Amino acid sequence: MFKKILIANRGEIAVRIIRACQERGIRTVAVYSEADRTALHVRYADEAYLIGPPPARDSYLRIDRIIDVARQARADAIHPGYGFLAENAEFAAACRDAGITFIGPTPEAIAAMGDKLTARETMARAGVPLVPGTPRDLRDEDLLGAAEQLGYPVLVKASAGGGGKGMRLVHTADELPAAIASARREALSAFGNDSVYLEKVITNARHVEIQILADTHGNVIHLGERECSIQRRHQKLVEEAPSVAVDEALRQRMGAVAVAAARAAGYVSAGTVEFLLDKEGNFYFLEMNTRLQVEHPVTELVTGVDIVKEMISIADGRRLRLRQEDIHMKGWAIECRITAEDPDNNFMPSSGTIVSLREPTGPGIRVESGIYEGFEISLYYDPMIAKLVAWGDSRAETILRMRRALQEYRIAGVKTSIPFHQALMDTPRFQWGQFDTTFLETHTAPPVQDIEEHKRLVAIVGALLMHERGLRSISISHGTETEQGQSTWRRAALLAGVRTLI
Repeated sequence: MFKKILIANRGEIAVRIIRACQERGIRTVAVYSEADRTALHVRYADEAYLIGPPPARDSYLRIDRIIDVARQARADAIHPGYGFLAENAEFAAACRDAGITFIGPTPEAIAAMGDKLTARETMARAGVPLVPGTPRDLRDEDLLGAAEQLGYPVLVKASAGGGGKGMRLVHTADELPAAIASARREALSAFGNDSVYLEKVITNARHVEIQILADTHGNVIHLGERECSIQRRHQKLVEEAPSVAVDEALRQRMGAVAVAAARAAGYVSAGTVEFLLDKEGNFYFLEMNTRLQVEHPVTELVTGVDIVKEMISIADGRRLRLRQEDIHMKGWAIECRITAEDPDNNFMPSSGTIVSLREPTGPGIRVESGIYEGFEISLYYDPMIAKLVAWGDSRAETILRMRRALQEYRIAGVKTSIPFHQALMDTPRFQWGQFDTTFLETHTAPPVQDIEEHKRLVAIVGALLMHERGLRSISISHGTETEQGQSTWRRAALLAGVRTLI
């Protein structure tokens, strides 16, 4: 059993890992930049060490300083969380060389899956279905010819890295040269590697990922799927488990392929195999994330599996305590990423001091946060400051709970994405589960203040009926009512909707 773990991260994920360690009786070590001296993860850890100035390149990305702190604190292991060094093979290798356990996959697996083209080649050898694309290291003129063969639209994608960087959507041949040049520049700046390739765009596709766990004894299981199609510029904003587009038969097929992919990569620890799912139920390998995912709480809530604790146990050399037949999905969970951004101003980052904070509570609500009243939000790091997660017996009940929780959530001092999430929860097509990865590009969520309460309830009733009865469409009409009649109708609709959907 590990006695002390260093968390090489900050914010809400560092707090999440510290809590998991505390529940296992493991002491924790935090690292922080000068901008994070008073951060929550620093307060919660048993020990904390300054590692540099605010810019991440001078602090949270400094492998040498983090390893030095781990040695000084006599930490047995390091958990990287997500972001920063989580998918850095050099960091994993440095931990191994220092005799410190890296809580994650091997450096070799990270390197193999971190390069998207190497990952595609590995998956192809394992028989995993791939999105049609080009091989590595093609010249620009060869990419132009390959695009004609693939057929437009195509995606220009950086071979290394992720997070939407070095990625360009191209609709015509005239756009392609500039898109390649732009993607190469961004990839070189972000990842130190300007290699790009092309992928055919699967139109009207959903982004569905499978969570896997693999131990050092050859055991691999999956924990079902997550739906991650609500994205802006390839950045996920809302995730849920399970997916409305996946039935049990498809879940087992996708899970079996994800397990095969993990075995082909020689994978150990928690990881995620991402797929594009088309309207006909065909799915294609997109990439493998060799780390803990931001959206892991939705899987935890529907399966009852603590993924962070499982990662720690696997790194400690233990066998998985669960078999595939032990995994059952119960209920529905939705996660909203709460960011310090202004949704009314093209999601521009917002900085400042949290002057007032009220987090939602109640049945089925989970908040993972790295902020408190008086905390300073800087522009040095990712704008995500918290995650709001709701669970219910059905998707409809979960949406109702999420709406209630978003109404309760109060953060004053900075702009946040809460109004965006409120509007999204009130959008009928989201409630009905009729969306894909282009949803936010093609549908504008109506402002919250412009939606009357009875219209919201009608949409929720429709979503609930669709979910429970398997209907593809539903239409509910209503006429002119007096104010008193509207109030009575709303109460009746709410009761009927909740009874029917839950």
